[in-house]
Amino acid sequence: MNPSSSASTSSSSRLRTVRAKSGSLSFISSKYESLDYDTCENKLLVDEERTRGYPYVIQTDVARWFLFFLIGLFTAAIGVFVDIAIAHIADIKYSILKHSMDQCIKDCFYKTYLIWLGLVMGPVLVASVLVVYIEPAATGSGVPAVISYLNGVKMPHVVEFRVMVTRVMSTIATCVAGLAGGKEGPMIHTGAIVGGSLATLRLPGINCADSVFHFFREDHEKRDFVAGGSAAGVAAAFGAPVGGVLLSLEEGTSFWSLSLIWKIFLSSMVATFTLNLSLSAFEGHPGQLTHPGLLFFGKLNDTITNYEVFELPIFIGMGAIGGVLGAVFVAINMRIATFRMKYVKKQWIKLCEALLVAFMTATAGATSIYFLDDYCHSHTEDTIKFAVKVFCPDNHYNELSSFWFQRAEDTLRSLFHDPKGSYNVVPLIVFFVLYFMMSVVTTGLSVSAGVFVPALLSGAAWGRLIGIGIQNCFPDSAWAEPAKYAVIGAAAHLGGISRISISLTVMMIEATGNITFGLPLMLTLITTKWVGDLFTEGVYEMQIYLLGVPLLPSAPPPLSADIKATEVMSAPAVVFPAKVRVGRLIDILENVPHNGFPIVDSAHTSSQGVLKSVGRLKGLILRSQLIVLLRNKCFNETPPTSSDELRRKLRMFRDAYANNQHVEVLDSTVLGLSAC
Repeated sequence: MNPSSSASTSSSSRLRTVRAKSGSLSFISSKYESLDYDTCENKLLVDEERTRGYPYVIQTDVARWFLFFLIGLFTAAIGVFVDIAIAHIADIKYSILKHSMDQCIKDCFYKTYLIWLGLVMGPVLVASVLVVYIEPAATGSGVPAVISYLNGVKMPHVVEFRVMVTRVMSTIATCVAGLAGGKEGPMIHTGAIVGGSLATLRLPGINCADSVFHFFREDHEKRDFVAGGSAAGVAAAFGAPVGGVLLSLEEGTSFWSLSLIWKIFLSSMVATFTLNLSLSAFEGHPGQLTHPGLLFFGKLNDTITNYEVFELPIFIGMGAIGGVLGAVFVAINMRIATFRMKYVKKQWIKLCEALLVAFMTATAGATSIYFLDDYCHSHTEDTIKFAVKVFCPDNHYNELSSFWFQRAEDTLRSLFHDPKGSYNVVPLIVFFVLYFMMSVVTTGLSVSAGVFVPALLSGAAWGRLIGIGIQNCFPDSAWAEPAKYAVIGAAAHLGGISRISISLTVMMIEATGNITFGLPLMLTLITTKWVGDLFTEGVYEMQIYLLGVPLLPSAPPPLSADIKATEVMSAPAVVFPAKVRVGRLIDILENVPHNGFPIVDSAHTSSQGVLKSVGRLKGLILRSQLIVLLRNKCFNETPPTSSDELRRKLRMFRDAYANNQHVEVLDSTVLGLSAC
């Protein structure tokens, strides 16, 4: 056997090993097609560029910058609405619970428990009904779908306006319920939808045929706006504009340039400015854009973030712990996701599962508060508004209630800022175990919820535990600050789950307002990623692979240099000659899902090589273009004779893109045979 045939055999065997069933990380679904991210160069486009000239180029560039500005503005407006809605409704919920628990403790605690169940399961019912029965594309965080879209995979309904409305409402209900899910992931998807919607927006009374905005109705233009929207979503969620740009580049955008980075940065900065301006007014200090309360985690004092050189190995060790815990999270969640794909298929079962998780969440909070009644703290000016005493003495509150009776973001800030002695070991362990379990089962649930804040909160809990241990070992040392290790633990835990390193470092710096803590965060997150990658993929990659999305990694797998293109090509190739009958064209469009078809000269055929030649390539025509030509009965080529006719023909394609036209059935008997 010659070496080439041996190599071919070995590479073919490796290719055969990736054939897997749904629910496997090696499964690749055939239902996905690619987006058209290459500029479609044809005679119409060339004629338009020549006819309109350089002024039109300037107009489109100015319009492009303007749209990125609007993306940041609208995304932040949605973020402000979500923040205020969650804050107001959650305050009502916790005030009801506090009143009930203060009035009824010993013999009638079951009444408080039933109220708690109702206040959790009610919002979850709303959140799940919206996702299960109205718009399933709003399930989860939406981040995997955005990553896939930005990398050229055509994801169904990923940037539709209806999905955004459903996601916003479901996210508010989920966060109000108190499930272990946050709004940050959904805000990234929401921003992406804002960007995609503005790219194809049709305003009544405006003739888009003569508008520069008509030019943006193409996949490669829409892709850039979606990238800007996802970055603006991060900025609107965390108030981290630079982190938003880096996250968009690190996780999503595979087509980028210096010009695009500047435009994405504009969207992120506008989103941050709008968010801070609105929240400053809401919190009672309008116009004070540098107020510490506007930072997502709050301004960390130097006494917290001061560190010594000998602490760096501790931070690296915490990074390793975060990598292991993140890998455990992903491994368990992958098995839960596989179970859901096999058995949780019917809509009513998905709804019941969401209600079961809501029941578990409320039960975990109520039982931990009721049974851990020995851990009490006296009230201070920093005590949370809805803390309850349960069995504690007067002017004291139950420590576990400070975890469960406020929003997750507020609990996270408390762990980052509360002084030494604010927490005991046992309540922290109990909360971490319960919340870690709840976050695992909530990720992928049929509600709109992200993993960012639950991961940060779980990490802050075990990080604070390590800080308490170090404080007990060095009680007289000023550097032994538990809050500092809570910040490191939060970053390590989120990094271990998501495998985000560079952008998360910057986001944590921006959200805490302390750049001196950059080195410990960087060392922690690099270690976290290295350790986590030894065991599993990140949670977003795992979700993408389980769905069978054909997302190419940034680098080819090892030992794949000898795999030839012929080994991954399907045969026979579906091609069209220069002239084709309408009936055959319709038949192929209805039965072949390809997004593009080669145009060949059938006079040139040969049988050289492994695959038999089907002709010499003359060009490529897209499925969307064929659909437009069939719908408009354009069967004969008639070059445009004037600029008005040129614009009419271009409008024909761009309007179809804006309307998202599809072909279910094309009846050749009603198409007619007139020329376009």
